[in-house]
Amino acid sequence: MGQAPSQTTTKRSNPDSGEATSTEDLAEEESAPVHVGGALVNEAVEAPGVSLRLTLYALLVGIVAGFGAVGFRALIALFHNLLFFGRVSAVYDTLQHTLASPWGVGVVAVPVVGAVAVAFLVKTFAPEAKGHGVPEVIDAIYYQGGRIRPMVALIKSLASSISIGSGGSVGREGPIIQIGATFGSVLGQWARLPEWKRLTLLACGAGAGIAATFNTPIGGILFAVEIMLVEISARSLVPVMIATGAASFIGRLFFGADASFAIPSMTLNSVTTTSLAVYAAYGVLGVLMAFLAVAYTRSIYLFEDLFDRLPGSYYLRHAFGMLLVGVIMLVLQLRLGHYYVQGVGYATIQDILNGALATTWILLLLVVLKLLAVSLTLGSGASGGIFSPALFMGATLGGALVQLGHAAFPGLLVSLAGGAIIGMACMVAASTGAAVTAVVMIFEMTRDYNVIIPLIIAVSIAYAVRRWLLADSIYTLKLTRRGRVIPTSFQSNLYLMRDALELMHTPFLRVDAGAPLAAVRGDVRTWQPVPHLVLVRDDRVVGVVTADLLRSRLRGGGGDTPLIDLADGHYTVLDDSAQVVDLVGQLRIEASRVAVLVHGDADPLDPAAVVGIVSWADVMRNANLPVDLHRRRAAAGGRG
Repeated sequence: MGQAPSQTTTKRSNPDSGEATSTEDLAEEESAPVHVGGALVNEAVEAPGVSLRLTLYALLVGIVAGFGAVGFRALIALFHNLLFFGRVSAVYDTLQHTLASPWGVGVVAVPVVGAVAVAFLVKTFAPEAKGHGVPEVIDAIYYQGGRIRPMVALIKSLASSISIGSGGSVGREGPIIQIGATFGSVLGQWARLPEWKRLTLLACGAGAGIAATFNTPIGGILFAVEIMLVEISARSLVPVMIATGAASFIGRLFFGADASFAIPSMTLNSVTTTSLAVYAAYGVLGVLMAFLAVAYTRSIYLFEDLFDRLPGSYYLRHAFGMLLVGVIMLVLQLRLGHYYVQGVGYATIQDILNGALATTWILLLLVVLKLLAVSLTLGSGASGGIFSPALFMGATLGGALVQLGHAAFPGLLVSLAGGAIIGMACMVAASTGAAVTAVVMIFEMTRDYNVIIPLIIAVSIAYAVRRWLLADSIYTLKLTRRGRVIPTSFQSNLYLMRDALELMHTPFLRVDAGAPLAAVRGDVRTWQPVPHLVLVRDDRVVGVVTADLLRSRLRGGGGDTPLIDLADGHYTVLDDSAQVVDLVGQLRIEASRVAVLVHGDADPLDPAAVVGIVSWADVMRNANLPVDLHRRRAAAGGRG
């Protein structure tokens, strides 16, 4: 039942952590007089609009992220040349295949040496540096108040550069995202910024890292919006745009104005001349990429579990995993002439785009071996990103599917490069959940407007099918496995400000509490959808049976079960004029899952006063609120 409202206090708390907001989180906030309990007190109120101070900080984050990308690439080159060739050099063109190492068969030990060094750094200094990095940033945003330890950036830089440089089958984008986000977090903590500003600076660092790495400033902005930002407004978007622009400028100073790949002119026809068969082919490609994305996501965490169950220390398990990667590298070099799956794999992608690698069975083999290599690398405990492997597998499978399509349908007007490019976008979108980012980044790389329509079709299908097969992305699954639920959507306050009665799309019936389940079976069949039941005994409401529970019990049988045995007697009573925000708040406070709406000040136990039933499932379906909103309040118990 309802509880008496608690007294108003001026202390602000985090509902998930139970900790009061520190005074440093109130920095830069203005004071406004308000009446509380009859007294005039000052309440902290954030000045509206874009913060000049935050914008300047964002500029600094973008510059640091840009130079961080430059330095990180140099570290990768240094370790790669040292471990593969025994020389000290910062020159390493990832678009060219690594030459055969002078160590010969001994090259299989190179990833093992790297693994030992990575294990030492991670285990000794920063466990957060293990893995692909982005989930840790998301966790910091949603569960740590935007706080990341400064040590993470340094250790992540070293560990990831060693992993990649020694042949680990991982990417450099995730580490750069984590490095940029860490600097944004540290700067926000040093400047004693309120939480929303710290979170914005984290997003600035992440978006700037993507922008500097791929020379895709718009893609960097969208990545921050789709994956990192918890608020989309002028005050958060402007700093992100400033940061990504600054990082892109720094990146272009050192890497030039070209995109990450030298992409040939597309052979796609204009939208008006492309046949429906071609669009259908892109649709099929999108579906198959979704299945590969699910396999990719599942495989990484499956291998994590497998390695965790192996005997021995983290050092031994990681070294064993990287030894297997070294064997794959060696076999590929001996049989096909290149190491192929080692490092970021951009040279293989470039070969496909140039048409130099077009043999179908080799492309399919590389899909499988890359999936195995990245799973061994990350599963055994390496440090590196998942973005580049997604591009690699998207390009190889996309190219292979195009070649198979040409064999089956000789007149199919889809080029090898076109299939690879759209395959890359589909894999990135489906695995990371950043669908719009994938479309825009590929467009920025190709600068060919004809690619837009095929991209939208294929990426949309790949993303939708992956969501149907697996709700979590490769980023959020890691957190879900820890019990950390991350919102998958954003919405305005529109639904929250509506009347709770507007959520009442499910009808209700008043029935005798002592009746058996079978007694209402006939009545329920005449209702569409299945109604909620308000149980009445001696003209008093004694409980509610929600439509979802009723539907499941009717399917399962048990017709002799009294309805009162199915009833939820712990329900919330609200006035029928309550708004959705009031309903959600009261459900969370009382940890109940159903609300009974009654006329004004009428007796809440009077069956005639009931005007509607709203269950938590109704709220989820119609207000599009986070699924775990109720569970997180219940888990908090009585902490507030």
